[in-house]
Amino acid sequence: MATLSDIGVSAGINILSAFIFFIIFAVLRLQPFNDRVYFSKWYLKGLRSSPSRGGPFVQRFVNLDFRAYLKFLNWMPEALKMPEPELIDHAGLDSVVYLRIYWLGLKIFVPIAVLAWAVLVPVNWTNNTLELARQLKNVTSSDIDKLSVSNIPEYSMRFWTHIVMAYAFTIWTCYVLMKEYETVANMRLQFVASEARRPDQFTVLVRNVPPDADESVSELVEHFFLVNHPDHYLTNQVVCNANKLADLVKKKKKMQNWLDYYQLKYSRNNSQRIMVKLGFLGLWGQKVDAIEHYIAEIDKMSKEIAKEREEVVKDPKSIMPASFVSFKTRWAAAVCAQTQQTRNPTQWLTEWAPEPRDVYWPNLAIPYVSLTVRRLLMHVAFFFLTFFFIIPIAFVQSLATIEGIVKAAPFLKVIVEDKFMKSVIQGFLPGIALKLFLIFLPSILMIMSKFEGFTSISSLERRSASRYYIFNFVNVFLASVITGAAFEQLSAFLNQSPNQIPKTIGVAIPMKATFFITYIMVDGWAGVAGEILMLKPLIMFHLKNTFLVKTEKDREEAMDPGSIGFNTGEPRIQLYFLLGLVYAPVTPMLLPFILVFFALAYIVYRHQIINVYNQEYESAAAFWPDVHGRVIAALIISQLLLMGLLGTKHAALAAPFLIALPVLTIGFHHFCKGRYEPAFIRYPLQEAKMKDTLENAREPNLNLRGYLQSAYVHPVFKGDEDDDEYDDDKVGKFEEEAIIVPTKRQSRRNTPAPSRISGESSPSLPFSGKEV
Repeated sequence: MATLSDIGVSAGINILSAFIFFIIFAVLRLQPFNDRVYFSKWYLKGLRSSPSRGGPFVQRFVNLDFRAYLKFLNWMPEALKMPEPELIDHAGLDSVVYLRIYWLGLKIFVPIAVLAWAVLVPVNWTNNTLELARQLKNVTSSDIDKLSVSNIPEYSMRFWTHIVMAYAFTIWTCYVLMKEYETVANMRLQFVASEARRPDQFTVLVRNVPPDADESVSELVEHFFLVNHPDHYLTNQVVCNANKLADLVKKKKKMQNWLDYYQLKYSRNNSQRIMVKLGFLGLWGQKVDAIEHYIAEIDKMSKEIAKEREEVVKDPKSIMPASFVSFKTRWAAAVCAQTQQTRNPTQWLTEWAPEPRDVYWPNLAIPYVSLTVRRLLMHVAFFFLTFFFIIPIAFVQSLATIEGIVKAAPFLKVIVEDKFMKSVIQGFLPGIALKLFLIFLPSILMIMSKFEGFTSISSLERRSASRYYIFNFVNVFLASVITGAAFEQLSAFLNQSPNQIPKTIGVAIPMKATFFITYIMVDGWAGVAGEILMLKPLIMFHLKNTFLVKTEKDREEAMDPGSIGFNTGEPRIQLYFLLGLVYAPVTPMLLPFILVFFALAYIVYRHQIINVYNQEYESAAAFWPDVHGRVIAALIISQLLLMGLLGTKHAALAAPFLIALPVLTIGFHHFCKGRYEPAFIRYPLQEAKMKDTLENAREPNLNLRGYLQSAYVHPVFKGDEDDDEYDDDKVGKFEEEAIIVPTKRQSRRNTPAPSRISGESSPSLPFSGKEV
């Protein structure tokens, strides 16, 4: 068990690590050849030019202004200067609201920390319960545990202090959550009302279109909406299964990168041709000329792509029973997206279309009827992944202790018994071991989310984040507390009667706070400071810039840093909310470490959002209900655990007063859900109508059909500057060929207006004379 000196050593190591990271970052960001990595967002916006283009040769690569190095932390105040409205224009609402999660943590925990240290710490410290227990050799403890509730004896009236503080913490947390929910909901409505025109404002995704032997999917969709939305329907774009074509295009792009690399290499030294082996990893096999080989392979791949493209266009089986349907107004799209279309609730399912950047195209090819089975399978798989992961995590945690190291490697006993090494192992190693063990988890969870069939990147990230949070709760929090308590108190379990075991666990659970303190310092201090280095994007940019970049477009692709990563960042933040709320009334010692995390992370990620990250999509903060719900869940968990802990302390008179807290918290959650959540899942018709009216007044001659025509065409059919195969003419050809499928239907009794496909009206219904 880590002692106060062990925590001090760990704090020193992590503070020093963070300081070193900041110094390295200060040096790297000032070098002109790294400018595109650490200020990539400004380059992508076209607002910054490379400092390496002019001046002396050396200054193009190295910053010789030594005064700049003296202000190596000036990026921190700079990151805080940009006001929030300007930041929304610069980075989008998603990024700004993501930052508000860190700010929410500060608003909740700063007053809680002050109150806990002012009231609970003196109450806990002025007892000698653990000292007596240590003398009886019943439990293990450290000086830190004397600040916790474990140091209060059973039946003590002092537990009323913890009850009152639990109510105070709950009331304050709920108040801050409600005000923040209201603020973010207003920000979302204002953002939606003021943002520029986007295709998804006029478009819904229609799924599970029923099959019709006489009509193609596109004809069927058009006829259905001409009947049910005759004055508002504009156009539709059917969904095609182009996954194989996309794989071929991706493979061709990879070959093109190799060709560019070898051509660039040959241009620098053309004394002899470059030869490569065709075997595994180029280690063996036939030797061929690299440039000629890749030219031939690309030509072959181009023919395969052309053939596959024609098959996708002409084969009716490649057309999925789904379509992006666009309307003439936002109001009409809102009505369609938020209503049931037929008496059969399993057909003609409508939902808001993701914005084109947000669409995850491979999953649109998954049949809708298989989604339920896929999600059931992933629920089962996630259950086994979560609970079987406890075993290796417990094993790794056991090895990351003095006893575990000595048992696994007895020859290291002399080293680990050194006072400093012992402090390093107990105060640093457990946290870093757990963090390294979880490094591949986000990728696994994202693969599972993709298998479930979500059609947008934002929904994939939200599902992955939800599962990551549950995994953290079970494996990082519960497993560490329960298994840690059981192993550390094993001797006590073996030497006392069974009815005494719950008491020992009740005393031992707060003692696990020392482990979480070390984890917070490793992950939340050094980990966040390391984030600013951007090591992976830095290395990848210089590799691509050296071997692949030939044009400015290539360089722009090479410096793309990606987005903020909601699926990994938000669950980590939620773990800190959970730890803070659980340990606030139990072990207030943990709260200052959490405050340092929230403050440091807020500054670091604000800097990254301003200068680096380029958000893939804009969901207008659609994720906030998930954030709110998980903080509420953490609050309820903290209340239940405090009830259990006081139960082991025989606080029979005080503990029942905590029963009301979860009930009140759940009631508060339902209030917020009813009051604020509709702003995140529905679009008010009043807002849609106002926006339509303003747009019609400003742009009465807007060609909306032309604006929406190719917005939701699969990316493999869109134009590319460097590839003559995919030009605008062929995109148009795809649209026509994909929807003109031979039909046997002789009568269109359900169509009250001419179809844009056939140009004929229904013979059984009078023609209204309106042109659609």
